[in-house]
Amino acid sequence: MLVEYKDFTKDELVKLEANMDLTKNSDTPNRYTAKMGCNGMFFTAELNKGKAKFSGVGSTMMYCEGRMKLEELFGKDLPKMNHYKIEGHFLTLTDGTTSMKFVAVDWD
Repeated sequence: MLVEYKDFTKDELVKLEANMDLTKNSDTPNRYTAKMGCNGMFFTAELNKGKAKFSGVGSTMMYCEGRMKLEELFGKDLPKMNHYKIEGHFLTLTDGTTSMKFVAVDWD
């Protein structure tokens, strides 16, 4: 679950159920999903030794009143993320300026 990103509060992120699923799928390697409050999102990711590469970000095309800002910003920023760090149950993605911090769904 996304717990820190830009000016969004943790409560806002929890309410939007903002999450990213990096579970490996043998049918579609390097293909992952996310949901930032409205649409299902999908992307390709390569994570190796602290380096990250995200591409092919797309989503379904629904409109959800009051739930689009996070999704729009996340979709623009994710391809810029080029480093990752895992600390305990936390995953942080960064491009040196912007960061996204996630916590394993069974922790808070």
